[in-house]
Amino acid sequence: MPSEAEKSTSAPSGDFEDARIDDRDHDERGDIALPAHVAGTGTLDRLVNTARDYARVASSENTLKAYATDWTHFTRWCRMKGAEPLPPSPEIVALYLADLASGSGPSPALAVSTIDRRLSGLAWNYAQRGFILDRKNRHIATVLAGIKRKHARPSVQKEAILAEDILAMVATLTYDLRGLRDRAILLLGYAGGLRRSELVSLDVHKDDTPDSGGWVEIMEKGALLTLNAKTGWREVEIGRGSKDQTCPVHALEQWLHFAKIDFGPVFVGTSRDGKRASKTRLNDKHVARLIKRTVLDAGIRSELPEKDRLALFSGHSLRAGLASSAEVDERYVQKHLGHASAEMTRRYQRRRDRFRVNLTKAAGL
Repeated sequence: MPSEAEKSTSAPSGDFEDARIDDRDHDERGDIALPAHVAGTGTLDRLVNTARDYARVASSENTLKAYATDWTHFTRWCRMKGAEPLPPSPEIVALYLADLASGSGPSPALAVSTIDRRLSGLAWNYAQRGFILDRKNRHIATVLAGIKRKHARPSVQKEAILAEDILAMVATLTYDLRGLRDRAILLLGYAGGLRRSELVSLDVHKDDTPDSGGWVEIMEKGALLTLNAKTGWREVEIGRGSKDQTCPVHALEQWLHFAKIDFGPVFVGTSRDGKRASKTRLNDKHVARLIKRTVLDAGIRSELPEKDRLALFSGHSLRAGLASSAEVDERYVQKHLGHASAEMTRRYQRRRDRFRVNLTKAAGL
């Protein structure tokens, strides 16, 4: 009789010899090709290439990197335990999750959210290899439910960068090209409540580059950003500030003008002396490093050791800062941040009037 693990796979048994597959084989195994019984033609071969191009952009680069890391970790764990990663075995995957949660090995226990993400990574990797990992299988589902029940904790939120903080951070920057660029990144990211990936993916115009994640239109009253975000296409309106020194739109105009950028990525690298702009798009890690560096230079939370201060802030501190500082109706903040629910917006609000709506009194008590 076939085991439950064998029932959970849709691949033929001849594929099992590839059990030691690693990341280097991933693109080849998950590649899109014509069925073996279909003869190739010029038209079909071109469509295969087109389909491959679409498949490559189905997930973000960061997501694909994370999934590749998940698979590498799992296959290494299997080798160390004397198990095989293929075909997918719900029993083995359940043991793997238990090991991640308990921290019984040399590595510390992982957070529940990280374990959940690892499981998603495994399911995706199995799918690329022609297998199905049933996350609802009783072995996986019950172990994961127990992990969540025992170890789940409220998520650790990064510190919000408030208005006075962003002004102090911007004041630490120089006025060479690098300083103009970083000033525009901080102010635009803060006023737009943007993710760091959204910031660096912006182009000057629509369809300037293949890897564009959106574009900018500068108008008299502000800037309109059209973003291909996590939740789909959305528009973000960023109005002009009360003075040029702190206006995100003015900062963007200054950077584009002096860097002589009129096509392609908005935010690019600069020369070591900070006087020339390159044509290479910035990595989103630059935004995180910029935030941490200017937080230190501005003396924010200076009562804490440097290591603790660095751990408090990240790219999401900009989004949390806008959500916490904007004194407007919550609905406008939700739309601006592109959140599907008000509950998600509230998770970003580090300070708010939590009892503005008092249902106790409204109920007559």
